[in-house]
Amino acid sequence: MHHSVLYVSHGGGPLPLLNDPAHREMSTTLQQIKTLLPLPDAIVVISAHWESDSVAITAAAQPTLLYDYHGFDEAAYQLRYPCPGHPELANIIAQALQQAGIKPRLEKQRGLDHGVFVPLIMLYPEARVPVVQVSLHTQLAADFHIRLGQAMRDLPDKLLFIGSGFSFHNMRAFFHSTLADDKNIEFERWLQHMMTSKDMSEAQRRQHLLDWQQAPHARYCHPREEHLLPLHVCYGLTERPCQHAFQANILHKQASYFLW
Repeated sequence: MHHSVLYVSHGGGPLPLLNDPAHREMSTTLQQIKTLLPLPDAIVVISAHWESDSVAITAAAQPTLLYDYHGFDEAAYQLRYPCPGHPELANIIAQALQQAGIKPRLEKQRGLDHGVFVPLIMLYPEARVPVVQVSLHTQLAADFHIRLGQAMRDLPDKLLFIGSGFSFHNMRAFFHSTLADDKNIEFERWLQHMMTSKDMSEAQRRQHLLDWQQAPHARYCHPREEHLLPLHVCYGLTERPCQHAFQANILHKQASYFLW
């Protein structure tokens, strides 16, 4: 496969871009990952922050940004990422989904949310590579999101797919503790093993992803699963163990990155 696939933990809102010390490791990790990425023809991002009944695909030629967070300093609303869109690629993705029995919807109005522009400003600050965003499906079913990845496997060109979520996403835990707690660490250990193990068959790995709620402390780490599901899309695109796994301490919690 000629595409690169990356699952990122995108941090808390715009904080990674505002020199927040609790996001320093995230910054270092993304710089490490960048050295392993060939420059893509276009970037397709599946962000945890967009859910739609029909899988939606951004089709604007010049996408705007959606500042989908509140209560931050003025600087958080001045962030810019003037990348081009790629309407032609959006159409190709829509056709691929249709062929796979997934109903797509082209979206010309909605801007790219912070799950897209935060990691991209850190990875490709020049904003020259065209970007298309693809939504999650509102039902948040694990098997559907693996199928969504499979449907996009054979797209043309040399693409970088980014599943942008957060491998730990318990908001209350972020605010109530300044330590990576045992539950967070056990779930991360399970996740890292599952995504890297070469001793596991793909049928087993897929089953683990489908049954992710049975992982240690799964529902504590993900009271709602939208920040984990971009990983299911990444797996559908690859169906093999990742080549590189990273961990970073973000907001005092352990978080994962996987690269294929």
